[in-house]
Amino acid sequence: MHSWQEEQIQLLLDAQTEAGFLNALSQIADELGYDYCAYGMRMPLPLSQPRVIMLSSQPQQWQRHYLDDYYHSVDHEIHDMHSITPYIWSGDEYVGSAKFWRDARTHGLEAGWAQSSHDARGIVGMLTFARSHSHLSFKELRNRALQKSWLAQTAHEAFSRLLVPRFLPEAETQLTTREVEVLRWSADGKTSGEVGNIMCISERTVNFHVNNALVKLGASNKTAGVIKAAILGFL
Repeated sequence: MHSWQEEQIQLLLDAQTEAGFLNALSQIADELGYDYCAYGMRMPLPLSQPRVIMLSSQPQQWQRHYLDDYYHSVDHEIHDMHSITPYIWSGDEYVGSAKFWRDARTHGLEAGWAQSSHDARGIVGMLTFARSHSHLSFKELRNRALQKSWLAQTAHEAFSRLLVPRFLPEAETQLTTREVEVLRWSADGKTSGEVGNIMCISERTVNFHVNNALVKLGASNKTAGVIKAAILGFL
């Protein structure tokens, strides 16, 4: 007999579309006793305005309010994305954002649980489960802690598999060992001539490898290429 974890792995990883992923996640949320689920993913590039993709089963009217009223500026989930510690919310403790929580409750979001995930490519995700009927008890949180933390990682893997080819194709770039080495030395501030001396190759050869890497990374110059390679975990 398959374990619950194995079944959910299969359910999420079998999803071939964003709609299929959300349907699978909604089924899992229901099994865990939640009314709604959401998954948000922030790409590391471009640095000036990282791409953010969100899927949610929460009420459409609430989603519109969230965007129109700039609730991201007071949403503690968003500000806690750098932490992998689960975030439990009810709104009672956040007096400074009373309007946000009042509006959330009006749309059936009484309490919830969220946890972020990070990977080596610099991609950050946030899994959220929410419900309207009751707060989360200590016993429930304790009994489901490992299960939901595991789900956060699995959902991140499944969702990024769908999104990365379209929104972050650079992450699937295959750099050669030489290309990685010259970019790594360049990241340390070495000139092409200095890199050539260190690697015992000509400056022209160094520039050849750099230029090849820039084409693969879709970078317009060496600085941008080094930054992209570092952020994506190639260096």
